[in-house]
Amino acid sequence: MFPYPDPRGRFGPYGGRYVPETLVPALDALAEAYDEARADPAFMQTLEDDLRDFVGRPSLLTLAANLTARLGGAKIYLKREDLNHTGAHKINNTVGQALLAKRMGKARVIAETGAGQHGVATATAAARYGLACVVYMGEEDVRRQALNVFRMQLLGAEVRTVTSGTRTLKDATNEAIRDWVTNVRDTFYIIGSVVGPHPYPMLVRDFQSVVGREVMQQLQEYEGREAPDAIVACVGGGSNAIGVFAPYAYLSEERRPRLIGVEAAGHGMTSGAHAASISLGKRGVLHGALMYLLSDDDGQISPAHSVSAGLDYPGVGPEHSFYADEGLAEYVAVDDAEALAAFRTLAEVEGIIPALETAHAIAHVMRLAPTMPPEAIIVLNLSGRGDKDVSEAMRVLGERPVTS
Repeated sequence: MFPYPDPRGRFGPYGGRYVPETLVPALDALAEAYDEARADPAFMQTLEDDLRDFVGRPSLLTLAANLTARLGGAKIYLKREDLNHTGAHKINNTVGQALLAKRMGKARVIAETGAGQHGVATATAAARYGLACVVYMGEEDVRRQALNVFRMQLLGAEVRTVTSGTRTLKDATNEAIRDWVTNVRDTFYIIGSVVGPHPYPMLVRDFQSVVGREVMQQLQEYEGREAPDAIVACVGGGSNAIGVFAPYAYLSEERRPRLIGVEAAGHGMTSGAHAASISLGKRGVLHGALMYLLSDDDGQISPAHSVSAGLDYPGVGPEHSFYADEGLAEYVAVDDAEALAAFRTLAEVEGIIPALETAHAIAHVMRLAPTMPPEAIIVLNLSGRGDKDVSEAMRVLGERPVTS
């Protein structure tokens, strides 16, 4: 379906495999199993059935009429990944990878998580398919996402708190990789984003691309066209954005909409406390792949910051890095304050509380829509719901519930 990656797992110069030699056979076996699975009608039918009957796909494409009227300009549609089982896009990928783990005869799965949604989705898939599950999560994210920690535990997963480094997603990923190296024979590593060594960026992209394929069909039904004028999605590692971008990215220039990824500017682009890996990063290797990332002059990985735990990652997937270089997509940044304001706006105007990650994309749509004519269409990938973020938003905003 997609022209990239090449047989070496490269998106242009990005991607590839930069891993210990002990992992190469496991990655080869995974690539082979995935090639066989996607060519197997029975596997693909099971995946389609479970996405429909367990996840609840297709997710809705909802006209945000109130927000459109508030902003003026382009018509805004929301791709409602927040309505999926577990509340985010992450379940699309974990169902696919858990089915692959079962096919490969693995009894145990592990995962990393930042905002907790990938951890919850992994624990959910593991419970459904009878797999033991361990989730690695940074200590800072355990504090910010206590609700999701308890959800994972309710689902039968063991949550291991990571206290090294910045105690966020990067460090959780480091620990998950160490576990996998040690237990590679019986353990399947369910990576949550389009990062890591080949074939992970490809297979996560493929499992998430159901989002963009649905948008094509739904927009054709609602508006008589398969492509909007712009698609906007938040970008951390990049899985929700790739999911909606990829079906459009390799279309001809005349058919391709503007694809706009929104990174986290944190405390500001000149503050040194942000997660804008494409906007301000440089090429380097992180977690087994070449990508744009945040690093210092000595090549050491720099800490990332975002009010949203899911964007608090110092790199971005190799396919996004390729899109940026090739002009297939554009990347902008939104700071914490703008994201928090957008978080409140969507709740007040549309009755939808978004994830703080998604709020970054909403903030950019609020900038973009008024600059476009009324006949233009924007699709915003609403990647997750904000239940998990309400307590953190209250803390950051310094607010307390008011009772009469």
